[in-house]
Amino acid sequence: MTSPIQPEFFHFLEDLSDNNNREWFAENKPRYESDVRQPALELIRQLAVPLKRSAPMLRVIDKTQGGSLMRIFRDTRFSKDKTPYKTNVGISMRHDACFTGTLSEDIYTPGGYVHLSPEECFVGMGVWRPQRESLAAIRAAIAEEPKVWLRARNAKSFRTSYEMGGEQLKTSPRDYDRDHPMIEDLRRIDFVGIAKLDRKEVIANDAVARITQLIRDARPLMRFLCDAVDVPY
Repeated sequence: MTSPIQPEFFHFLEDLSDNNNREWFAENKPRYESDVRQPALELIRQLAVPLKRSAPMLRVIDKTQGGSLMRIFRDTRFSKDKTPYKTNVGISMRHDACFTGTLSEDIYTPGGYVHLSPEECFVGMGVWRPQRESLAAIRAAIAEEPKVWLRARNAKSFRTSYEMGGEQLKTSPRDYDRDHPMIEDLRRIDFVGIAKLDRKEVIANDAVARITQLIRDARPLMRFLCDAVDVPY
């Protein structure tokens, strides 16, 4: 199957980086639609079926608004950078609990993310900046079952493809001693695995299969995190 993401996708994002203003974007919007937005939506559609087999608790939705394709418009309200557009494309894979009413939408469940930009492409799996209750639950699970956590984090399928990303506290979190044997992981505020992709892999004919395999490789981490916050995976 031919990848919907082709070189023109990245060429547009490179040009947008050099011309990040509303006038240029308005003039080039048809190009954005044909070279970027529609290919990204097609990638989401192509991921939907294999995702049901590899990670059935994650959803991708190919809607133009409110779906898995993240907005290209930047939120500049609290940023010194006032450029109006993102120069990357993000695709979210949200946990089923976000849609079924199992959890309120403001609780961050483990999920997935595909990042496509001229500078870097990657698949991210896990949970980014979980809110207080979820963060506490993950830390408690690590402290109470360190061997289970280490098996997940060090699983061959995961470590072959992923590196742990995100940020950590500079000090030990409340309720945990700085000499705790798992302190390096307990200091995390993000529990995310990052699997880098080469641009050539993204435009290759087996791009969807490659992304699907990376999602499958993250299963040990995802199962641990989902168990910690009491949702299925």
